[in-house]
Amino acid sequence: MAEVAVAAPVTGPPPSPTPLAAGSRWRAVTGSYAFRLSAVSAVAVAAAIGILVYGNPAEPGTRGFWIIVESRFASVGTILVVAFCHGIATVIFHTVTNNRILTPSILGFDALYRVIQTALVFFFGAGTLAATDGLGKVALQSLIMIAFASLLYGWLFTGTRASLHLLLLVGVVLGMGFGSLSTFMQRLLTPSEFDILTARLFGNISASDSSYLPWGALVCVAVGAVVWRRRYVLDVVALGRETATSLGVRHQREVMLTLVLVAVLVSVSTSLVGPMTFFGFVVAMLTYQVVGTSAHSRTLPMVVAVAAATLLLAYFVLRHVFYAAGLISVIIEFCGGLIFLVYLLRKGLR
Repeated sequence: MAEVAVAAPVTGPPPSPTPLAAGSRWRAVTGSYAFRLSAVSAVAVAAAIGILVYGNPAEPGTRGFWIIVESRFASVGTILVVAFCHGIATVIFHTVTNNRILTPSILGFDALYRVIQTALVFFFGAGTLAATDGLGKVALQSLIMIAFASLLYGWLFTGTRASLHLLLLVGVVLGMGFGSLSTFMQRLLTPSEFDILTARLFGNISASDSSYLPWGALVCVAVGAVVWRRRYVLDVVALGRETATSLGVRHQREVMLTLVLVAVLVSVSTSLVGPMTFFGFVVAMLTYQVVGTSAHSRTLPMVVAVAAATLLLAYFVLRHVFYAAGLISVIIEFCGGLIFLVYLLRKGLR
């Protein structure tokens, strides 16, 4: 009979992983949501630290050093509030409209802000802008924008003939009407009044009032808590009216609540730094590419991180490299507009 050979037991340490297995694990780690969120957040934190301490002429640790850091902290806080407002507002607006080419700002918010500022100068003079600066003016502006949005969205979205195309059309027409009214009043202003008004109509992070930050941050925390608690409901709302209703979600109520929250966030951001039309669209598109899913439990934290990293990094580069911090809104709007047009053309070609 033939003898059967028995293999000797293998002893010693296990074999080292092959390069392919190591590469697969590395791709799994770098492709995970936690890694991507941590990487984007790290960029935001690094840019924030750079804004606070880079180019500080005082010796580190001295009283002068911390005074300069404190003065710069207002800009960082404003950027975080604006990033949160635009990022969250755009994502949940995309959810209820089921369309990713729209932003809340494109439907008349910016034009309404310009009308309010222009009317103040036109009827009461340029000195009114400085005399009325304060929390009361910001709150009144925000309430007007919220009321406008609630009436518009409530009329167009909760009726029996709710139509996304009708919302877009009415919003654009109202925006054009507000813009024409603002232009008419601006033509009747004196050159000095027009110069003062123009400075208010461009988004400027450096010129924001730090006294508004605590109230803006409080609104962000409150709205963020409501949105986060309803993240799974928003996932169902994104499926459409019929599907959401069949799953037990009161679609009309959820849409109205979400649109009011969008109006609150956009009004707070616009009152702080002025209009920024395409910023929310840009960060939302980047978030969708990075996350790869529409689940709000992942898109909401990521869009805040992406918006903060984008705005902080842009502010750091423009302030400390090109010494043009006042142009940040112009650059963002220019790049955002180009991305918006490219996205529309690509979708149209498909």
